[in-house]
Amino acid sequence: MIAEKHKEFIRRAIALSEKGMDTNAGGPFGAVIVKNNEIIAEGFNKVTSSNDPTAHAEVVAIRKACEVLGTFQLDDCIIYTSCEPCPMCLGAIYWARPKAVYYACTKKDAAEIGFDDDFIYDEIDKNIENRNIKFINISREEGRKVFQKWEVKEEKIDY
Repeated sequence: MIAEKHKEFIRRAIALSEKGMDTNAGGPFGAVIVKNNEIIAEGFNKVTSSNDPTAHAEVVAIRKACEVLGTFQLDDCIIYTSCEPCPMCLGAIYWARPKAVYYACTKKDAAEIGFDDDFIYDEIDKNIENRNIKFINISREEGRKVFQKWEVKEEKIDY
């Protein structure tokens, strides 16, 4: 893929970020997913319009791309996003397994307009008992029984 194609796709992600913002769907973030030099899915942030804190542009686009492709992984795809992904989107991207991610704005740029994710990175580094939201471990052995069944299940799809 030539460099001009990358710029074309990132421009589309940026345009989607503006469209989502202008229609009050959510924050100024957009994403496209490309396979074989063709856009197969697009998304913009819909957090506030859908009352869904996970409806970030990258997650919206990943969900659409997986639906289009009929798979839960995006091995041969490239994600173009208007901003460096937040921790949640970064996790979703790694689970989706695209071959590359191109981004326009940085997480520092996002922090400068009120979208600062450093508190999440800080929380990840803390011991679980020291996090700001309480995490309480209960019924572990009961929960592990299902894990044990999964471990020996013969007809499962590994991912």
